[in-house]
Amino acid sequence: MVAAAGRDRRASAAFSSSTARHFRITGPSLRLDSRTEAFRDDLADITLSDQVLAPHYARALLRGCGADSTFVRERPDAGAAALSELLPGEDFAVLEYAGGWAWGHSRQGRLVGYVETIALSDPTAATHIVCEEKAPVTADADVAAPVLASLPMGARLHGAECGPCLTTEYGCVSLSHLRRIDGPEADPVAVAERLFGAPWLEGGRTGDGIDAAGLVQLALALSGMDAPRLADQLGALGVPAGGAPQRGDLVHFDGGVGLMIDDLMFIHASREAGKVTLSPLAEVSARGLALRRLAG
Repeated sequence: MVAAAGRDRRASAAFSSSTARHFRITGPSLRLDSRTEAFRDDLADITLSDQVLAPHYARALLRGCGADSTFVRERPDAGAAALSELLPGEDFAVLEYAGGWAWGHSRQGRLVGYVETIALSDPTAATHIVCEEKAPVTADADVAAPVLASLPMGARLHGAECGPCLTTEYGCVSLSHLRRIDGPEADPVAVAERLFGAPWLEGGRTGDGIDAAGLVQLALALSGMDAPRLADQLGALGVPAGGAPQRGDLVHFDGGVGLMIDDLMFIHASREAGKVTLSPLAEVSARGLALRRLAG
């Protein structure tokens, strides 16, 4: 019996050793950014299954933001901090529905968080994008028609051009407020300048309220660049700017990000000023200033 027990222990030890060798983890650890990669302790995006270990994986269900902008929040709570703002027609990849909230990530500027389920609808293939601060929506193409609502800059629409208007599911929108989705702006600074004076708002991305990274990301997005939403990630775009600053250079400093309008001034959404404003570059020169030149 003792010999048999010894054999069992040796067999068990051999099995455990073999198992340990089989599952040993080698190589460098991956450090994924939970702000932009959708994983939690209990659930992860299936596209990350080769990078993170989770008890459950989910395949994203693509949804779209409806007629009204909605905030992406850090927790499923209307009082939670706003991380960003989803604009009408923008896509949101849903990984979980629970308690009236959808958890996933935005497709424009990719940011992970929670969105109220009621704000989402079927996704659409956008044909146009709002390029002015706001685009009035009317019942028909008559210039005297009452305004039913307005859509913010960056809202994505699907519709048919009919004379001077785009006919959409929301109503008629003047083409003078729109650009075709395949016709990006030539100058992101000019886009940012249209929001001059807009109030500062943490997480905001519209003329009703916008933060520093939101202003730059939105301006670059309308100029055809799939830019990240976060200030530190924006600060890694392009290459170090050599020589004198140029219009369109990205300004990154401790506490903000903006775009140069010439060789001296830049435009940004300033927490201190409480709005989108112009500031001299010299004002932030001692705050870890870096200038990046974006591809033309």
